[in-house]
This record gives sequence, C-alpha cells and structure tokens, in this order.
Amino acid sequence: MSMRMSQRILVIDDDPVVCLSCSRILGADGHKVDSRQVALEGLETAMSGGYDIILLDIVMPEIRGTEVLRQLKEAGVASEVVIVTGYSTVQSAVETMRQGAADYVSKPFTPDELRLVIEKVSTRSALLRENAELRRQMGSCHGFESMIGESRPMEQVYSVIRRVAPTQTTVLVTGESGTGKELVAHAIHRLSPRNGRAFMACDCSALAPTLLESELFGHVKGAFTGAVANHQGLFRVANGGTLFLDEISNIPLETQGKLLRVLETRQVKPVGETREVEVDIRLIAATNRDLHAMVTEGTFREDLYYRLNVVPLLVPPLRERSGDIPLLLMHFLDRFCKKNGLKVQGFTPQAMQVLEAYRWPGNVRELKNSVERMAVLCETNRIDVPHLPPEMLAPRGPAQAADLPKSWDEFRELKRKIRDATVDSLERRFLIDALEQAGGNVTRAAAEVGLQRTSFHFLMRKHGL
Repeated sequence: MSMRMSQRILVIDDDPVVCLSCSRILGADGHKVDSRQVALEGLETAMSGGYDIILLDIVMPEIRGTEVLRQLKEAGVASEVVIVTGYSTVQSAVETMRQGAADYVSKPFTPDELRLVIEKVSTRSALLRENAELRRQMGSCHGFESMIGESRPMEQVYSVIRRVAPTQTTVLVTGESGTGKELVAHAIHRLSPRNGRAFMACDCSALAPTLLESELFGHVKGAFTGAVANHQGLFRVANGGTLFLDEISNIPLETQGKLLRVLETRQVKPVGETREVEVDIRLIAATNRDLHAMVTEGTFREDLYYRLNVVPLLVPPLRERSGDIPLLLMHFLDRFCKKNGLKVQGFTPQAMQVLEAYRWPGNVRELKNSVERMAVLCETNRIDVPHLPPEMLAPRGPAQAADLPKSWDEFRELKRKIRDATVDSLERRFLIDALEQAGGNVTRAAAEVGLQRTSFHFLMRKHGL
C-alpha cells in the first residue's frame, strides 16, 4: 500500500478480539492503529483529533457508539467515523450516517471487507481535505479570507458581495454591533475593480461634528482654530478607491446635507475653501440602527437615506448563524494560540454545547475576545466549562418570544440541548455525591456506584472535579 494513503486509525470496541484483529489487518497494510476497549477512554483519546479514521462499536456497556459519535461531531473533531456493528440493519446504518458517520462495517467481517471500507473512507477523506483546501484558496483569492462562516445566512451575504462588488453601486451594510460590517466592506473593495487603490474607513461616531466635516471633506489652513495646515480629507485621499463610512447614523443633519451634495455632484469643497474639487470614490456605508425609523423620526434625511440604500446588505447576528460558532471558535483559538505560544487544542463537548447555546449579544467581536480570554486562562489542553466566562453560565429567565425556535427542527434541537444540559447537571451531582459518600476516595466511589475507576475518573475530568 502507498504510504500516501497511510492512515492514523483509532479502534474503540469493548471486544478485545475485534481490537486485535483490526490492529493486525490494518497494521499490516501500513496504517498506524491504536485501540481502546473502554468507551469513555476511547472518546477522550478521539477528542485529541489526531486520527484520520475512528472505528467505533455501536453497542458498548458504558456509552453507546451513537453518543460518542454525537459528541465527536459537536466538538468539531474532523476524524472520519466508521461504525462497527453486529446489528447490520439498514435502519441503524442510515441513522448513524445521518449523524455524521462516513460508513459502517458489520461484525463478523473479513479482512478484505475491512480493507475495502477503510480504503473507501480514506479516499473520501482525502477528497474532502482537497476540497477544503481548494475552498480556502478560492476564498483567499476572492476576498473572503477574513470572513468565517458556512451557514445559509452567510452564504447569502457572500452572494450579495459577489454580485455588487464589480459594480460602482453604493452599498448600505446593516447589522448589530460586532457582526463584522467592516469586513464586508473590505471584501467588496477587494473584489472590485478598485482593488489595489485606497480603502479608507471613518467611524462617524468617534468625531465631533466640526471635526467630522474636516475629516471627510478636508480643510484649508486657517479655516478654523487649530487648522495650521491644509488637510485633504478622506474623500480626496480615497480618490479612485473606496470610502467606508461606519455608523453613518451618527452624522448630524447639517453634515448629512453636505454629504448628499458630494454624492450627487461627485465634488467636494474643503472647509474654508471656495472652489470644489472632483472626486471619484465608491461609497460603502454601515450602521447598526434602523435608518428608515430615523427618517420617520426626522433625525435622518430621507433623500440621503435613499441615496445610500441602493443595495442593502444585512449581516446576520451570530445567534442566527449558530452553525458557524464552532468554526469561529476554532479559528480564533488557533490564531491566539499561535500568537501567544499556547498549547490549547480545542473545546470539550460540554463547553462547546454551552458556547453554541449562548446568545452572543456582542456577536463575533464578543466571541473573539472571549476565546482569547479563555485560551490565556486555560490550564489544560482543552477549554472546559469552568474556563467559560461567568455570563455564559448564568441561568436564563423564561424564554422570550425572540428566543423561541422558528421551526420544529429547531425546537427539537433546543429540547435536545436542554435535555443534555439537565443530564450533565445530574451527572455532576451524582459524581459529587458518590465522592462525598466515599470520603473523596475515587477507587471506592467508582466501586460503590458500579463504574470502572478509569471511567469514573474520566467523568470527573469531564465535569472539572
């Protein structure tokens, strides 16, 4: 067998004969094979993410293979999982593959049957890695390298960006604070014919009205107190490129009128100057407020609103793209670990469950900062529930209307998460009570409740005890 196809394989099966057979058959083909006969130990080993393929028995005494599979997928472990089952019904095979298994093999199996499954899954795994690398390279070439997300809401954002970027059309990017509106503006610029020219950004909420006008339109020397030299202004600096005006809702009404004139005439008059200068910019504006409501209130000009809102682009809040949370968590964790020389490898399934259920009011910005804090404070190789910020662990009140699922599938997923959280809480209390009854002796506590010591110790680590 070619060494290119050599795989790192983990066998999790309580039958020592199966473990030995798999090790001999696959080892002879050049694969590196490890095995675990205790399901919880196998789960812990698999969480390292150091394996290409995991052969997983579906029926084991401590925890079912389907539960191991679920936890691996929730934790974002990239290993391909092959289910080993003595119950070779189509129903059980289809169900595990719906949950993310790559294939299955029925016991008893011949060496050739096992090799065939491993070869097929190896080929699929290689193709997936090649496709992922191709998508990464395409994303880098097409301007999306800073935007992380594969959910349907983010695909819609990417679609609008691709359509609008090659044009000269003005874009109004809306969305809550921290959703990444400036990243969208950068992506539009990189995909546009203006790529390679200036991209200038201005936070309209950070400057006083007089300073904002000078920052945008420029001024001449002596135009006002402190104007000791000529200043071009962002419109002229960005000439030929893109100007991004963030939090445009904070521009005063008087300045709104001057901005509208610049957009209509494509000419700018610096403060204190008598003549106008032609400018060629592509404008992208952003806000976290409802500009239409502000027009109704009389705090934002209607004509400017329609001039800006040529192509609206809504960036979804993180709570509406929860499927992207594991991707974002691992992306920022990898970045901060490389930056700070940290050895944290990932998140426990319990921590990931809490993080996915959290509402993230500060959106991606909050997630990014939280990951950096957790990575710095984590003293183990995986971020666990005790490492999470306190606000993520605080009990929530009754569900509000905005919190309720919008479909039956979402409601079932919410029920599962609530059920899992309840079971975890009871499991932790069960362990604490067992330890108290045994006077803190782990061996005695495990024996009294009917668990192997290794399994009991794994559960203790799982709950941070």
